Amino acid sequence: MHLNKQLAEKNRESMASVLPITAIVFLLSITVSPLEPGTLVLFLFGAVLLVIGMGLFTLGVDMSMIPMGEGLGAEISRGKRFFIPALVFFLLGVLSTMAEPDLQVLAEQVPAIENRILILTVAAGVGLFLVIAALRIRRGIPLRRLLLVFYLIVFGLAAFTPLNFIPVSFDSGGVTTGPITVPFIMALGLGIASSRRDANSASDSFGLISLCSIGPILAVLLLGVCYRPQEAAYSITQMPPIFTTADAARLFQTAFPDYFHEVAGALAPIAGMFLLFQGLTRRFRGNQLLRIGAGLVYTYLGLVLFLCGVNVGFMPAGSYLGAAIASGARPWLLVPIGMLIGFYIVKAEPAVAVLTKQVEEVSNGSISHTAMGRALSIGVCVSVGLAMVRVLTGLNILWLLVPGYAISLGLSFLVPPIFTGIAFDSGGVASGPMTATFLLPFAMGACSALGGNIMTDAFGIVAMVAMTPLVTIQTMGLFAVVQHKLARRRLRYRMERVEDVMVYFD
Repeated sequence: MHLNKQLAEKNRESMASVLPITAIVFLLSITVSPLEPGTLVLFLFGAVLLVIGMGLFTLGVDMSMIPMGEGLGAEISRGKRFFIPALVFFLLGVLSTMAEPDLQVLAEQVPAIENRILILTVAAGVGLFLVIAALRIRRGIPLRRLLLVFYLIVFGLAAFTPLNFIPVSFDSGGVTTGPITVPFIMALGLGIASSRRDANSASDSFGLISLCSIGPILAVLLLGVCYRPQEAAYSITQMPPIFTTADAARLFQTAFPDYFHEVAGALAPIAGMFLLFQGLTRRFRGNQLLRIGAGLVYTYLGLVLFLCGVNVGFMPAGSYLGAAIASGARPWLLVPIGMLIGFYIVKAEPAVAVLTKQVEEVSNGSISHTAMGRALSIGVCVSVGLAMVRVLTGLNILWLLVPGYAISLGLSFLVPPIFTGIAFDSGGVASGPMTATFLLPFAMGACSALGGNIMTDAFGIVAMVAMTPLVTIQTMGLFAVVQHKLARRRLRYRMERVEDVMVYFD
């Protein structure tokens, strides 16, 4: 009974997240950018799957991925030696990244480099940086120090990388932190931090996602420097014609087996590591194990429904919308429409709900999920608007990324460390499957209609979505710091007035 109540609550939350973007696309389809009937039917079918899938997924993560990650992180971090934990963290990073479905898509987009080489290199990058992130938490190293060093290396390498390869490199950072790895890695951070038992351990639990996002960027930039690829083509998938609702249902039916297989492959390494861990430590008991098992089933089914809905239903709608607006009489509408879509689409990212809940719990409610959601929405709204400006003008992405990261790293010296960790983690979380399968096709469709270069002008939108929350969330933290200082000043002033009055009467 309690479980059914939780599922109903999660479904209500997912409906509130998905309905706004569904309503926006539907209104656009009957006004400025008419959709073909088949594409609209696919989109509406996909929206239904998103609502159900997101509800099951978030419930499953609460039941399984979070306790698994916390337990694994806490047990591994107990030992004084770091060699064996480092090896385990490296393997976790490599195996979970290799299984991410979005990484397979990225590999197909880079024909100049063999798929296996690209996947292994990116996975090794994530594994190495997961080890660095775990070591940072154990030693209490300030996150901003590592971010400053590694982003200087990133932009230094970018100067030697072919221009058409840079957007793909930065996009890879968002692609590899997918909906399966993000909740598990965030919980892993909580578990590692719990072994420290000091005042800053909770705030230091954030930052794993941000550092793990740097590994793929460095890996793909290095491959670009070594291979010097002259092309990185991308072909838009052509959807078969849809004439009836039965045709749409059959298309989803044929797609389901692929997603059942992909999600099983993605969950298998994490489940396998957990079984090995449980066999060695016996940390969890009867009812806990049953709950984790049920949670894994919910996570699996929810992610299958979500990915099928977003890939089959949302991807063609995004491409058609972008192309229709760009080829119309007022292509500049791409900017305000893109900003409106960006504001609401981040709410439908499955891992965003997990992050905002964890932030609220760790901060004891001082950073509410409402404030986090608003800051993320504003960030993605700005990023999509800037990405549409790039599509219209062909602006080099480095003109936006370099000042954006410079501002973000500068803010990290002005706000409490917890805001920096949350902000940089949020970048990887916001750039999830909704960005890759709706916003990227939207930008590609618009770029193709305008006759632009898809690799330099459309790609990079994932990188933009991953960058702007770093600024908005840290700005929220700066505002909180200023408010706190003003409140203390007002309190000090009132106390001084009271003392003056007491002196007068004395």
